[in-house]
Amino acid sequence: MTNYGTALRERLEQDELLACPGVHDPLTAAVADSVGFDAIYMTGYGTSLSKTGYPDAGFITMPEMIENAGNIQERIDVPLIADSDNGYGNATNVVRTVREYIKAGVAAIHIEDQTFPKRCGHTKGRQVIPREEAIGKIEAAADVRDERNPDFTLIARTDARGTGDGSLEEAIDRVNAFLEAGADIAFVEGPTDEAELERIGREVDGPLVYNFVGDLGSSPYVELSSLEEWGFDLVLFPIAATLSTIANVYADFETFADDPVAAMRDIDDAFNDQPVGSLHEFSGFPEVVEWERKYLPEDEQEKYDDSLGDDLESD
Repeated sequence: MTNYGTALRERLEQDELLACPGVHDPLTAAVADSVGFDAIYMTGYGTSLSKTGYPDAGFITMPEMIENAGNIQERIDVPLIADSDNGYGNATNVVRTVREYIKAGVAAIHIEDQTFPKRCGHTKGRQVIPREEAIGKIEAAADVRDERNPDFTLIARTDARGTGDGSLEEAIDRVNAFLEAGADIAFVEGPTDEAELERIGREVDGPLVYNFVGDLGSSPYVELSSLEEWGFDLVLFPIAATLSTIANVYADFETFADDPVAAMRDIDDAFNDQPVGSLHEFSGFPEVVEWERKYLPEDEQEKYDDSLGDDLESD
């Protein structure tokens, strides 16, 4: 069994900035994996929206998030970094949360210091728990990591910058304390401009994440070369697949509403232009056929004789 935590740590040790596209389910993850990335990120916002239909406002539960993360990691061949919100409770709840994510096989998670219910890190109204309590949650997470899988990567996030009276100084002090408590990587959510990013790079004593949310949030568009120069090690594009899915499905269905047959032809053409093979190939049907040949009785193979449908064998 692949230890994706080890693979991620080896990649992070390289000098080059690691850029991770965000996905919200195994399907979008499989697409990202087909394109080719060194690691992939599971968004909390997109997971909540795709699984429950509700926004990232504390509506999704720990089992739903972990189930999604495990299914995504099973489908892809590269490490998965997963959102684990605020750990779904206090420090004792964090113990189980981290154990369950490790059992799911993912490479890394990030835990934030928001109150419950939490909300998207780029919306108004966020609040954070006291610093001492937040440190205790990171200590609990680090202890579980050390006991269960030392290569599992723990990313500690603060949303202190985005609270009503939040300051960048408080956010930096928090993530430095989280690193001292055992976190592997620091994550300051919501810096408002490049000057703040540069300051984070100077004053945070450890590896750094930047959350590249684009027009959805308050953080700036910035060149990856600048992030690298300022000392960032990992950049997440959390809602890339979610926004792409909404925008492209809307555009296709708008055409579909006027002329379903023409729209279906356009959708087929667009799909066939991609280098992923047929839908059956992309989804893994050839592998299923191989399993059947290997494990089922010979008379079970007769169902293929003279039957109609696509040839499901691999080329």
